[in-house]
Amino acid sequence: MSILNILCYPDPRLHTVAKPVTVFDDKLKQFIADMAETMYDAPGVGLAASQVNVHEQVVVIDVSESNDQLQVFINPEITWASEEKRIYDEGCLSVPGIYDGVERPAEVKVKALDGDGKPFEIHCKDLLAVCIQHEMDHLKGKVFVEYLSPLKRNRIKTKLQKEEREKQRNQAGRR
Repeated sequence: MSILNILCYPDPRLHTVAKPVTVFDDKLKQFIADMAETMYDAPGVGLAASQVNVHEQVVVIDVSESNDQLQVFINPEITWASEEKRIYDEGCLSVPGIYDGVERPAEVKVKALDGDGKPFEIHCKDLLAVCIQHEMDHLKGKVFVEYLSPLKRNRIKTKLQKEEREKQRNQAGRR
């Protein structure tokens, strides 16, 4: 297994729409294992393939406290969303250190395929519902900060760009 490089906002590749997975083979299983290792290492509770610059509809999630309940969603589709909405403070591995409230349906039903290509359906609520909706947004090329006001979005973009420039300067200074 290996740790994958996570793209950071405002990288334009985060806006690429993912394509459905059509081949379920050992390469896909290895990619899922690498995604899971990357998510746990970050640490995070969810990761979409788009965030590691692979534009296929693959999501890994583990909202357990013990990090031992990995869920894999391939080609996920929301089949039902509750009318009740909730605002959750969301963060994102592609937007490090930033958290803000996003309103989403409180519950959703999702149908997807597992790593072997077997279909399943799951009713999600609470953190799992937020997480699956957040990760599915990534597959559509959308980052959670796009739900925020243009002013907040621009401040976040400027802050992250500045941090990236400083990081690159520091790395160049060590050479």
